[in-house]
Amino acid sequence: MSVQTKDLERKLLEMHPEIGTHGLFLSLDFDHSKDAWIVGLKKGSHSLTTHLEAKDAEDCLNGVKCVYLGVQISQFIKNFEA
Repeated sequence: MSVQTKDLERKLLEMHPEIGTHGLFLSLDFDHSKDAWIVGLKKGSHSLTTHLEAKDAEDCLNGVKCVYLGVQISQFIKNFEA
């Protein structure tokens, strides 16, 4: 399965609505050398960059919750609010 940036972005925003409700900016870039998506979250001067393995990205598109990414997003929001 070939994952397209817009498809993955749409799915992540759907599966993790807290990205939008907290006004976070989501960026995605595929790193071929790591075979992983680089996921960036930003709000103001605060930012987080994490990896989403290619297989996990495919699972996300197939409706499987991205648990690791969800934990990262939750932690980012928690740190931002603190």
